[in-house]
Amino acid sequence: MKTGRIGKLVLAFALVIVSIYGLRVALLPVGKEISVNSAQLLKNPLPPEAPKLPDFSAIADVREKKQAFFDFLRPMIRAQNALIAKERDFLQTVNAHFSLDHTLSDAERYRIGEIAQKYQFNPRVIDGDAITELLRRVDTVPENMVLIQAANETGWGSSRFAREGLNFFGQWCFRKGCGLVPLSRTEGLSHEVAKFDTVEDSVAAYLRNLNSNGAYDMFRSIRADVRAQGREPQAEELVWGLMSYSERKEAYIEELLQMLQHNKAFLLAANQNQ
Repeated sequence: MKTGRIGKLVLAFALVIVSIYGLRVALLPVGKEISVNSAQLLKNPLPPEAPKLPDFSAIADVREKKQAFFDFLRPMIRAQNALIAKERDFLQTVNAHFSLDHTLSDAERYRIGEIAQKYQFNPRVIDGDAITELLRRVDTVPENMVLIQAANETGWGSSRFAREGLNFFGQWCFRKGCGLVPLSRTEGLSHEVAKFDTVEDSVAAYLRNLNSNGAYDMFRSIRADVRAQGREPQAEELVWGLMSYSERKEAYIEELLQMLQHNKAFLLAANQNQ
């Protein structure tokens, strides 16, 4: 009997302890976790939301559609070209250091390595020749050419690949499930049209492709030659370096040139708004 009473007392005491603990948990402020997260967000603000893709196919007026298309893409092209220009300025500063026999810092060498990796260039040593070769890759692309090629590849933003994959330049990928399967893909081929999280990601990938892929070495050579003449490369010159971009070859180039000519008024207006 005595043992039974003790057991009952212990059980009752345990129930009281559990009840008190449960009450304390229930009284904890529910906003505590939100407050911590809010503080973290203040220190590390979220990146600005990507602009929503307009429904270009719903714009009936052709002039209005073209203007809307260029206005939508232009800020992203300029942002990516600005990043490339910053990388190029750094490499030109490094090149000046080599000409003055200055020793590069570890930080400079590290950044050179990062840029070289981004543009798929693997120098044996980091010297003046390596930087000169890297500068052929790290260079901006004329805005007019980017806008016209995007218009051509997407039918002014109305293609399936633009709408569903945010792919504005018809870029391919080769891993199953990496993108959208073309409805007219030739039997036996396995490529897909890449999908991107944002349109700006598509712009960045396109510029990096032109600046690093071996298929566009002619494009980079033309651009470097124009630079050597002290001139700013123009779309009408560089477009000839895109011969490998399409199976249509010369016909593709001619089409881009015609689009550059026919849309000159829109492109001129775009340049005046810089």
